[in-house]
Amino acid sequence: MRTLWIAFVLAASACHTAVPATTVQVEARPRTRAQNRAVKAPCKCEIATVLDQFHAAAERADEDGYFAAFAPEGVFLGTDATERWDVPAFRAYVHPYFSEGKGWAYHPRDRHVSFSRDAQSAWFDELLDHDRYGVLRGTGVLVKRDGAWKIAQYNLTFMVPNDKAKAVVALIGEP
Repeated sequence: MRTLWIAFVLAASACHTAVPATTVQVEARPRTRAQNRAVKAPCKCEIATVLDQFHAAAERADEDGYFAAFAPEGVFLGTDATERWDVPAFRAYVHPYFSEGKGWAYHPRDRHVSFSRDAQSAWFDELLDHDRYGVLRGTGVLVKRDGAWKIAQYNLTFMVPNDKAKAVVALIGEP
C-alpha cells in the first residue's frame, strides 16, 4: 500500500509540473446591499486634503509635491482645447516655471465630493478664485492606490456667464 501511495504522489507531482500555469478570469459577482453597506465610507476630508495640498504645492512652485498628488496614469486638462497632458508631458510643461520659483495660486471654495460604491474612486468639482482670471472651475477624479488617494484626472475650466457666452465665442472665433 505504501508503494502504491508513493507512486501516486510521484505521478501526480510529475503531471502537475508538466502542466503550464494558466490564468483564469473570474467574473465578479454583483455586490449585495449588505456588502455595499460593509464598505467603510471614506471621509470627504481625505479628498480635500489631497486637493488642498495639490493647490498649495502649485502656489509654492513645489514640483515634487505637486506631482506626488497624481496617479501615474493621471491626466491634466487645461483651459485651452490643446491642453491634454499625461503626467510626464505636464511635468515637462510645468518644470520651467516651478524651477524658477513661479507657481500659481488657485484658491478653492465650494467643493463637492462623491465616492463610488466600492470607495475606490471619488469625483469632485470646486470653484477656484484666481487673482487675474477670476472664478474658474476644477473638476476631476481621484483613485485610491495602495491606501492613498491620487488624482487620475484634473480639469481646469474658465467660467463664462451665459449672457457673455456669445461675445466670448465671437472673440475666440468660429471653430
